[in-house]
Amino acid sequence: MSSAETVTLRRLAWAGVEVACGDVRIVIDALKNPADLAGFQGMPRRPLPSIEAPPGVSTHAFITHLHPDHCDRLLLTEFAATEGSTVGCHTPIVDILGKMGVAAVAQNMGERRQIGPFTTIPVPSHDWRGDDQVAWIVEGPGLRVIHFGDTIWHGKWWEIAREYGPFDVAFLPIAGVMARREGITPTNQPATLTPEQAVEAAVVLEASTACAIHYDLFNNPPYYTEQHDVRGRFLRAARARGINGIAPGDGKPVPYAAAAAA
Repeated sequence: MSSAETVTLRRLAWAGVEVACGDVRIVIDALKNPADLAGFQGMPRRPLPSIEAPPGVSTHAFITHLHPDHCDRLLLTEFAATEGSTVGCHTPIVDILGKMGVAAVAQNMGERRQIGPFTTIPVPSHDWRGDDQVAWIVEGPGLRVIHFGDTIWHGKWWEIAREYGPFDVAFLPIAGVMARREGITPTNQPATLTPEQAVEAAVVLEASTACAIHYDLFNNPPYYTEQHDVRGRFLRAARARGINGIAPGDGKPVPYAAAAAA
């Protein structure tokens, strides 16, 4: 058995992802408490999968940004108060999290943090509203993955690929959400990657596998509207570009073939 086979990946709800190895796991954008989303995104279409850790496993939770579908305050407070667990974030938002009652470990852009067998690195990402956001790279034994939250298409894909790629798995939002919020001038441009853009990002990142996230759980027109057939479009676009595109269900394992960090 190779070292990479000791690392497991699991898709959680919405944008959530779990990376685990031995008695350490990292979760990114984990979601357990959706009540705060009701007014804008609506309530989830189905129950959320469990995110409980097995006995003896420590959890280190990271968030890409502060939007409540990625930053579950109650859950983060729970993690922060659990012995052996931590919350991690990009430096500009650490004080805001503190005011929310969440003690977090801050990392500057590109700064490495060692957590057991894993190394975490925040890298550039871009939000449709201009809010602070990062993507998280997680490097483990024989494996390198990257996770994006609400990101739109931007010009940093090539920089990330040059400095940190290639990747075994890229987790990318695919809903192509059309968003309408009070106080923000509406446009006809998507607030997150479309399925086709997600595939193109995976191509640039030199990802062996592109895993779809952030789709098919919330749809609340006219405030938050998912585009049509995003899963089918993503898989078809991946095939057309020769990318291994996958779309596991909520709570399901994410298969991968390690190559990047082997």
